[in-house]
Amino acid sequence: MIRFENVSRRGFMKGMLGAGAFILSVRVVPEELFGAVSNASASDAMAKAVLQPSVYLAIDTQGTAYIIAHRSEMGSGSRTALPRIVADELDADWARVTIVQATGDEKYGDQDTDGSHSVRSFFDTLREAGATARLMLVQAAAAQWGVPAAECATSMSIVIHKPSGKKLGYGELATGAAKLGVPKKEDVKLKARSDWRYIGKGASSYDLKDMCTGKAVYGQDTHAEGMLYASVAHPPVFGSAVKSVDDKAALGVAGVKQTATIDAFKPPVGFQALGGVAVLADSTWAAVQGKKKLKIEWEKSPNSVWNSDAYKKELQETARKPGKVVRENGNVDATFAKGGKIVEAEYYAPLLAHASMEPPAALAIYRDGKVEAWAATQNPQGARDAIAQAVGLKKEDVTVHVTLLGGAFGRKSFPDFVVEAAVLSKKTGKPVKVVWSREDDIKFDVYHSVAAMYMRAALGPDGMPAAWLQRTVFPPIGSTFDSSANYSAPDELGLGFTDVPFALPNLRAENGPATAHVRIGWLRSVANVYHAFGIHSFADELAHAAGKDPAQYLLQLLGPDRIIPKDEIGKDYPNYDGDYTQYPIDTARFRRVLTLATEKAGWGKQKPGNGYGIGVAMHRSFLTYVATVVQVQVDDAGMVQIKRVDTALDAGTVVNPEMARQQFEGAAVMGTSIAFYGEITATNGVIDQSNFDSYQMARMNVAPRETNVYITPSDAPPAGIGEPGLPPFAPALCNAIFSATGKRIRELPLAKSGLA
Repeated sequence: MIRFENVSRRGFMKGMLGAGAFILSVRVVPEELFGAVSNASASDAMAKAVLQPSVYLAIDTQGTAYIIAHRSEMGSGSRTALPRIVADELDADWARVTIVQATGDEKYGDQDTDGSHSVRSFFDTLREAGATARLMLVQAAAAQWGVPAAECATSMSIVIHKPSGKKLGYGELATGAAKLGVPKKEDVKLKARSDWRYIGKGASSYDLKDMCTGKAVYGQDTHAEGMLYASVAHPPVFGSAVKSVDDKAALGVAGVKQTATIDAFKPPVGFQALGGVAVLADSTWAAVQGKKKLKIEWEKSPNSVWNSDAYKKELQETARKPGKVVRENGNVDATFAKGGKIVEAEYYAPLLAHASMEPPAALAIYRDGKVEAWAATQNPQGARDAIAQAVGLKKEDVTVHVTLLGGAFGRKSFPDFVVEAAVLSKKTGKPVKVVWSREDDIKFDVYHSVAAMYMRAALGPDGMPAAWLQRTVFPPIGSTFDSSANYSAPDELGLGFTDVPFALPNLRAENGPATAHVRIGWLRSVANVYHAFGIHSFADELAHAAGKDPAQYLLQLLGPDRIIPKDEIGKDYPNYDGDYTQYPIDTARFRRVLTLATEKAGWGKQKPGNGYGIGVAMHRSFLTYVATVVQVQVDDAGMVQIKRVDTALDAGTVVNPEMARQQFEGAAVMGTSIAFYGEITATNGVIDQSNFDSYQMARMNVAPRETNVYITPSDAPPAGIGEPGLPPFAPALCNAIFSATGKRIRELPLAKSGLA
């Protein structure tokens, strides 16, 4: 008889390679916790280190520098970039650095890894942490040698007395440095940019070897002795609840131990679990099979009336009507009344799922009035708060450990799956690992919003817009936290809508109401995705209506180089929480990336024709300026092949250029998936899509054949890296398709137009 056992990825590979065959009946010793144990050991060692000048750094007597990674690693490189900032100012040997993943704790500051602000928000703080420790080590060496500290320098975890050549390692100095008081901030001198050793230099991921050898621990890999695996049957319609359940057949599945009901959330949903019925078993397989056998009667939900086709028409009708004015410069109505060439267009972008490679997973242990959890979470502090509320504890009694995340894109900022594990552990008295299937992930996601947009412009004799009107209508993220919210807040409207950088004499931006029927959340680049699609597709339409080259037209739309005054955008403009004096909208930076991208792409060298087309779009998001040029070839059957992508970016000071390029290369692939296939629909409140057969991703034969990324050198403060590559991709692609075919794409995905 063949027995199916839970086998780790690493164990699976070892079994395949060692035995030379696929043997299901052999139990391999699990190594799922290798990385987790490693981090626990490093955390213990850090706690015992003699020199601890800040919460982010400690040095032991062996000279090992323990540096905290307080943000989550989901492929964006923050777990490598942030410690390298500390290591640079510390002047540490990177080979002697051990990274320790932080648990959720306010002492580290904001830990919600989203919004592309990990480096931006902590650049100065982490530099100061490293420089403070460096000064303490220098002072300790100077005291030991009896020389002025000014005569001492550091290099690669060593303090050197320059006149005599004497050297002492950081480990030898740690005890003495620990006896010194932590210097005042004003006494700490940061390195000159020219002296940076790691900042601005490319480096591979700190975890790359573990990732390649199967040692890296993700949420799906966590394990505890005696744990139960749980699969939760969620309400098929958002807002529903369990009316009755028959679990007899489920309990008859081999390996199933019990079932448990999770209470429905109390509106607004926020970070709460959705509710439903959990099947708990001795394997994920048994839990999933047991869930299929449940017979559940669900309470009726008001969202059962939601059908995506009718809802789309509702949003479009709203977009055609005047809305709430959210930005106004000049007098649009008076200019339109004068007549001239009027251009109108409507754009639509559907609901999207995150569909990250690793579906949500978490392990929790409720014991003696405390909870300890391990989770692939972007938001460990939010998870801690949500767990505490759900199980009736103080947050101080909840510990959330952060594993590596196999992708996230904003989904794992919502800790509902971690809450499920904690609630079920309390109910069962055992460790519980909750595993979401791909179907769970897609059907019960926190979705990226659907949007309808209306654009109208009056062109003057020079072909440039004399008046520009734009409207956007989408259910806001705020509806997830306030059930009555149907208008968008300034922070969402500031994502590519109210911050249009064009030199327009008359501009009005309006927002219409939209009711949400599902959870609406953050997805990579958030509202910039659909706003960039609408606005930069429209700019291309205007260029062609005026008979002008689209790239040159964009330069004309920017007008002369200038810093756009904040009051021109509106006093409520949030600017990604960046100080506007430090991060203003600078049209010269737009011009630089647009010029660079078009030059590198060979803009104008090949004329459209024979199915070839080229398109361009530019966008500022998360304080980073990006221009993307896409070249396509459309075959006789109308299928689109992306031949080449050229993206130029100005993100200010870039800590790790290698990983920055990777993010923008990845954005081109993700942008292809979204533009070609991305669409979530619903029938009577139930999501229609369930797996990659119905929610497609771009395969290798569809992904761009060549992608080039150019980073503009800049001394400006750091800006975002993870998200800004996505927004200009879809409009550049659709503009290229128009260039090739004369067919204007105003609705995504392309599959609906027969182009994918």
